[in-house]
Amino acid sequence: MKRTGLAGFVVASAVFAWLALLPSAASAHDIPSRVTVYAFVKPEGNQLTALLRIPMEAFGEISFPLRGPGYLQISEADFALRDAARVYITESMLFLENGVELTEKNLGAVRVSLPSSRAFTDFESALANIESPPLDDSVNLFWRQGVLDVMVTYPIASEDSDFSVDPRLGTLSDQTTTVLRFVLPGGGERLFNYLGNPGLVELDPRWHQAALRFIVMGFWHILEGIDHLLFLFCLVVPLRSLRHLIPVVTSFTIAHSITLIASAMGIAPRALWFPPLIETMIALSIVYMAFENIVGSRPEHRWVVSFGFGLVHGFGFSFLFSETLQFAGGHLVSSLLAFNVGVELGQLLILLLVIPVLNLTFRYLVAERIGCILLSALLAHSAWHWMLERGAQLQQFTFQYPILDNLFFAALMRWGMLLIIVIGCFWLTYELFRRFRLVPSFAELGQARSARSTRSEAP
Repeated sequence: MKRTGLAGFVVASAVFAWLALLPSAASAHDIPSRVTVYAFVKPEGNQLTALLRIPMEAFGEISFPLRGPGYLQISEADFALRDAARVYITESMLFLENGVELTEKNLGAVRVSLPSSRAFTDFESALANIESPPLDDSVNLFWRQGVLDVMVTYPIASEDSDFSVDPRLGTLSDQTTTVLRFVLPGGGERLFNYLGNPGLVELDPRWHQAALRFIVMGFWHILEGIDHLLFLFCLVVPLRSLRHLIPVVTSFTIAHSITLIASAMGIAPRALWFPPLIETMIALSIVYMAFENIVGSRPEHRWVVSFGFGLVHGFGFSFLFSETLQFAGGHLVSSLLAFNVGVELGQLLILLLVIPVLNLTFRYLVAERIGCILLSALLAHSAWHWMLERGAQLQQFTFQYPILDNLFFAALMRWGMLLIIVIGCFWLTYELFRRFRLVPSFAELGQARSARSTRSEAP
């Protein structure tokens, strides 16, 4: 029994030791958590040249020749480096000329560089570094700490063609950031900074290409933005007639277009606390509209509230637009208008789907008033938790009094101009609605208020 117990103990210890070694063995090929890729793309004559720099820690499945405690044997690593370039890079960067994929490619020079190298500041420096002699074997460089510089060339018909890229480098790590610079034939650069795989990217888009991309972006943004959808839902729950919907939806559209355009023009604050503030106010807008639905709303007033909260939601739309502005090329205005068109198309689709469902629900399942209260209470519950969570994030920021310098007064003047534009658009919107009898005039509202107060005072 003692021998059996001892043998069992030995076996159990061996199994435990083997299991303990599994994580370290698996970690040899772990995917890095974060990788940044730098790239230059330049068409010149009948050749497109792509220069890329990738951290070597992303090549976990390639066996590199090593020496000592794990230093890279650079003089014997050329085959492994080219293998890594083919497996991870050339097959993952698909370039297109006038919509046709460039299948002919030539893997040129490859070179290991130190992580401290600053060669990828411009195309010429990066090219000179890649074509320079390799590092000496006396350089003690752990292979995971090195960066691989690669040159790939493609034959093209003309440098003036329309070029695009479909990068698929997102699998290099859990979070792959690519900084790509497209060098224009006539000088200048287009800078792209994206996360993961962004899909097909036009490197120097025409205005219609940029417009189409931003229409799609705006359309999907409104469909994927649950807070914007819930606000729209709150708007239309008690108002489902066309006469009441037109002023509410139109005022919301005009208002968010103002702040979206203002943000694109650089008027919005750039402080770190501004996005959390806007996100908190968006949640607050849902809570307010839901409670207004519960206590009872007056259709003639709702377009005013919709206009005010539309200004807030426009800043929310601008956060995505500012991140994707890099794909607009030199077409800021057309891309901005196209993004707004996409948002409106998404809103229209939501209204076309939601209003019939609400009408059927209130006709056959539940009374309109009770259904409106129940739905609004559910929306208020969700938005209330969002507001508390976002408010807690907002409280983590430290607010400081502004410095009264020239920059402050210049920003104050821009905000003053924005305020004048908002007031002007509000007045024009009111006059438009009043002329078409969509909303009562202020005088009619005053008379109605006086009549209600007279009836309430009557014995």
